[in-house]
Amino acid sequence: MTLKTPEEYFKSIQHPVNLYMFGEKVEEFWNHPIIKPSINTVMKIYELAQMDEYKDLMTTTSHLTGDTINRFTHIHQSVDDLIKKVKMQRLLGQQTACCFQRCVGFDTANALYSITYEMDKKNGTEYHNRFKKYWIEVQSQDLMVGGAMTDTKGDRSKRPKDQPDPDAFLHIVEERDDGIIVRGAKIHQTGYLNSHRAIIMPTLSLRPGEEQYAVSFGVNTNEKGITLVYGRQSCDTRKMELGKLDVGNFKYGGQEIFVIFDNVYIPNDQIFMNGEIEFAGKLVNRFAGFHRQSYGGCKVGVGDVLIGAASLITEYNGTEKASHIRDKLVEMVHLNETLYSCGIACSSLGFQREAGNFEMDMLLANVCKLNVTRFPYEIGRLAEDLAGGLICTMPSEADFKSEEIGHLIEKYLNTSEETCAEDRYKVLRFIENLTMGLASVSYRTESLHGAGSPQAQRIMISRQADLTEKKKLIKKILDIDLK
Repeated sequence: MTLKTPEEYFKSIQHPVNLYMFGEKVEEFWNHPIIKPSINTVMKIYELAQMDEYKDLMTTTSHLTGDTINRFTHIHQSVDDLIKKVKMQRLLGQQTACCFQRCVGFDTANALYSITYEMDKKNGTEYHNRFKKYWIEVQSQDLMVGGAMTDTKGDRSKRPKDQPDPDAFLHIVEERDDGIIVRGAKIHQTGYLNSHRAIIMPTLSLRPGEEQYAVSFGVNTNEKGITLVYGRQSCDTRKMELGKLDVGNFKYGGQEIFVIFDNVYIPNDQIFMNGEIEFAGKLVNRFAGFHRQSYGGCKVGVGDVLIGAASLITEYNGTEKASHIRDKLVEMVHLNETLYSCGIACSSLGFQREAGNFEMDMLLANVCKLNVTRFPYEIGRLAEDLAGGLICTMPSEADFKSEEIGHLIEKYLNTSEETCAEDRYKVLRFIENLTMGLASVSYRTESLHGAGSPQAQRIMISRQADLTEKKKLIKKILDIDLK
């Protein structure tokens, strides 16, 4: 087996899709200036996997085939695998300074691996072997797989079966001997357009009468009946302008897709859950745990770059020696390393499921993600503080490069003989982009809502906290009856 090169990956996604952006159908999406940076980001994953210095993190050995595979297609076989996952995600955040889009499918596969095993054990189904066969194809072809969980949900006060429009939650509309037909939509779909396949999951725990919503399956991202709408993000049209400095991070970017399923056929060999309502909530929670672990790596890597940008701009501004500047940078590092500590901690306390794969500690994974809903906001605020107000009042690149006035802007942006005005401009735009613009969606806002809102983590922490055992501790110390 050969790992895909970046060029092979790029060629492999060049297929027709039913994609819309700004009200118009997009042809050859891989050449679109708004989309291309997100593809560059994924290509970076394939690039690093080819490099000897990163092979230990980026690749591993498949327990299914014995072949060398990209770690993003791996089913965790040890605590070391869980730790390396987080380290790999930090590395990629450092290399791209944005969402690299491949974590959701990775986390979905690891959750589904154990859930399918447990469904088969209880119900005598054949989901686990079916999933393993499907995943061997993914590993052997080094495919990028997206994960899709979030439904549009309609009226949030109503259950799926009580919605005025049943399509508010993706569901089965027809069962056939050879497969099923599904309809609905999945939103916030990270990297879906750049993926070869996607695995669909339920979005919440389900109850009797909601069996049609308890469905999980694999699907080609360009399957007939699927319509994609590209998610709008702040400052995204800057990528369509001449020049690149105003974009900030002009090499790399994230991607979110609104995915609509209109009577899509799914063959039996790609179905991994069909009506098992008692396992829907378990799949949701297990996936969420893996994905909340991920945030202890990816957001930390992006944070490393933002801290570097903040430190560099203080040097360009001539303020780097001030004690309060150094103190703010230390605070940023402290917050970022605290996030990383949680990611490593929940991985270090991982355990083996009956299916054989390893899973992180659920309580600490949720603590990790709850911290991620807060700390990047403070890291971003401090970066804006250190950068100064110029990050949101700078003239455009066209003005900076203008023959008439460009020399004046350069004159007044210079701070010393050692500082290049254009370099200062680049760093200021990068900080703007990461804290207020396009990339803030994948760093700051996505830190809040990705893998569930803060309340979702609080609910899981409450379930995992085991307050009964904690009360026993104090009762034992104080000689209080343990009844």
